[in-house]
Amino acid sequence: MSESDIPPPNEPGPEWGKVPGHPFDTRFLEGPGSRTRELGRAIRIFGEFVKGFRALHFVGPCVTVFGSARTPPGSRYYELAREMGGRLATSGFTVMTGGGPGIMEAANRGAKEHDGYSLGCNIELPREQQHNPYLDRFVTFRYFFVRKVMLVKYSVAFVALPGGFGTMDELFEIATLIQTGKVHDFPVVVMGKDYWQPLFEFLRGPMQRERMIDARDVDRIVFTDSPDEAMAAIEHSGARMLQRSWLRRGRRSWLLGERGR
Repeated sequence: MSESDIPPPNEPGPEWGKVPGHPFDTRFLEGPGSRTRELGRAIRIFGEFVKGFRALHFVGPCVTVFGSARTPPGSRYYELAREMGGRLATSGFTVMTGGGPGIMEAANRGAKEHDGYSLGCNIELPREQQHNPYLDRFVTFRYFFVRKVMLVKYSVAFVALPGGFGTMDELFEIATLIQTGKVHDFPVVVMGKDYWQPLFEFLRGPMQRERMIDARDVDRIVFTDSPDEAMAAIEHSGARMLQRSWLRRGRRSWLLGERGR
């Protein structure tokens, strides 16, 4: 398949998500390899973590926005993400996304339109890997799990708009980290109430009824379509996190390739 045959992100074709990945990635998940090969993989993974730490250490308190890469410009979810990006930038937060099109582009675009700082943690994929044009800086990762760590580590809050498997994965990973006490005081805002309503009915219904989760696990999530309500939750927590973390970063080292905004 030539590059010209690949549909744009907002027009998925029959091969969407089915193009083989990089052979290094597929072999990594196929089971054990030789000891030498596994050591090389461990070193490569460590290198990805170091790259992310060095690139993002001084970017300031971020709010990560999750959502579909397939959402077209002008749609109501795109415009909601764009508005949230602008509101976050106006409040002094760095807007971080997965760096791709759709909802991610909208949030980064809103930040840039309000003179904010806009970041992307991109991922190498057969599709959707191109970063959007509204980024001040982006870092590209090979491994999803390294990328997800970076999207969490530098953020004081999370906003999830409608999306697919990737968005669900990110949303529930954050919910699990909060539920298990791995992170504290991280507001999670879910926007697009009509889209997410069946999910919340499932959480409030069978999952709570069968005691798979507690009511407080769902109560921690701010379920709203109001940017004002979303920002109230984010700003309340963000002020505390500013005092805790970003005052202890030390000084930049040019030898380590560190730079801020």
